[in-house]
Amino acid sequence: MIDPPAALTSGPRKPPEVVRPPRLPVPAGLGRLLVLAVVFLCAACGLVYELELVALSSYLVGDSVTQASVVLSVMVFAMGVGSLLAKRLRCRAAVGFGAVEAALALTGGVSAMALYACFAWFGQSRPALVGFSLVIGVLIGAEVPLLMTLIQRIRNQDAGGAVADLFAADYVGALVGGLAFPFLLLPLLGQLSGALVTGGVNAIAGGALVLGLFRRDLSIRARRSLLAANALVLVLLAACTVLAGPFEAAARKAVYGTGPRVAVRTAVQEVVLTGGTGGAGHAGRGAGRAEAPLALYLDGRLRVSARDEFRYHEALVHPAMAGGPHGRVLVLGGGDGLAARELLRYSGVDSVTVVERDSGLVRLARTDPGLARLNRRSLDDPRVRVVIADAFDWLRRDARREVRRDGPYDVVLSDLPDPHLTAGTKLYSQEFYGLAARALARDGRLAVHAGPPRARPRSFWTVEATLRAAGLRTVPYGMPGRPSGGPDRDGAGPGTVRYWGFLLAGRTTPHPGLSPAAPPLRTLTPALLRSGHLALARTRLSGLPPSTLMHPRYGG
Repeated sequence: MIDPPAALTSGPRKPPEVVRPPRLPVPAGLGRLLVLAVVFLCAACGLVYELELVALSSYLVGDSVTQASVVLSVMVFAMGVGSLLAKRLRCRAAVGFGAVEAALALTGGVSAMALYACFAWFGQSRPALVGFSLVIGVLIGAEVPLLMTLIQRIRNQDAGGAVADLFAADYVGALVGGLAFPFLLLPLLGQLSGALVTGGVNAIAGGALVLGLFRRDLSIRARRSLLAANALVLVLLAACTVLAGPFEAAARKAVYGTGPRVAVRTAVQEVVLTGGTGGAGHAGRGAGRAEAPLALYLDGRLRVSARDEFRYHEALVHPAMAGGPHGRVLVLGGGDGLAARELLRYSGVDSVTVVERDSGLVRLARTDPGLARLNRRSLDDPRVRVVIADAFDWLRRDARREVRRDGPYDVVLSDLPDPHLTAGTKLYSQEFYGLAARALARDGRLAVHAGPPRARPRSFWTVEATLRAAGLRTVPYGMPGRPSGGPDRDGAGPGTVRYWGFLLAGRTTPHPGLSPAAPPLRTLTPALLRSGHLALARTRLSGLPPSTLMHPRYGG
């Protein structure tokens, strides 16, 4: 079909659109390079915001796989929404980009502080996490269409070439931001100050591009508004940076109920000690009243309380020491030295190997007066050897050599964080227990802390199924703790009795009992051990699949 002549078509013909020549203070080539440099910086900042949300949510909420999935999926969805919304700003791309960057710098910069505040004072950070992921994703998504318009304003080129240049700078910036976050920002500045400094860089880069390169495209009113907005953002970020230290101290006090006596960020985790240096019931110096009992928190979760830690450690250690030799003992985890303290009460123990990945925790266990008093300086005993290593890697790489040289271990204790924490699921896998069984003597016993069986029964019985899949026979038992005095990170509210679950395993079915050579114990008795076994045996969940490295089965 032949199109009709233009003269026969109805209506007047629109004149071709005339593109105004750019009004730049620098040559077009240099201007284009400056735009790509800002793309690079903004992409680096955007990825830092994403990683900051993922890291902080995993720390505050736990279950890093779930939290990373929530943050990233919400952000990607929001980026698509932001790209659509940015279409309305393309006619005023320079002003729109300046406003978007100012908002992104402020939102991303204060996100870590806001999430920590929600967790510390309201006890819940998940709604804030989703909200910040949405807002930051929308703002990041709005960047690309506006930058595409700006780069085309400088030099009109084919769309494919412009997109290629833009995304090349974007992806390289993302690489730099992704590497800077764990290797530069976190070690040097920490999570709060790292996000604030990133926001400052973001605001300066976006504001400098618009107010410098495209200032002739702005009205006087728009120029003044953007200048004031960016100045306000930088002032707010600087004020938050100055106040980050006092804010973190106040938030920690809100989380832990009292000012932390020791708070350090090791290469592995945050370690906080609260309470006095003399353990429960000791009078504070000059205070005229009893000190608060020592409490150890790892990444915000209560791991040791001087009120009831002996219940946990007696239940973990002493049943495994019965039923056979116990000259050589391996402790996987246990960097606080409390499991080693119980082991050294047996005169028949010749050597204890403690494999702990956090050297900072071991250092505190040896040097902090409160924790060293509680563990009776067990890690300095000549029979104890501490190895700084990941338990899985050590069993895979070094345990076989040590077994060949010194013989298998009579007792292996798995004193590790709960299996529902995603970072530790490999330490509750079939592969891990297979490696542990390889280091175990034929009549040896393996005791595993398997999490709270009442609060998370499916996780507990999955550990049991996994041990059986590794060729071991198991006996479950539990130990009640004292009522908690307030809400903690693992969901125990005020007055809730903590209940620890354990599994005793071996190549033959072990018998849960106490050795005739057992030292005097504060709470654990054969009758309590037997009742703890019977109570759990009645609640068994059958038919659960084992957890493996490729198919982790634990959840929050």
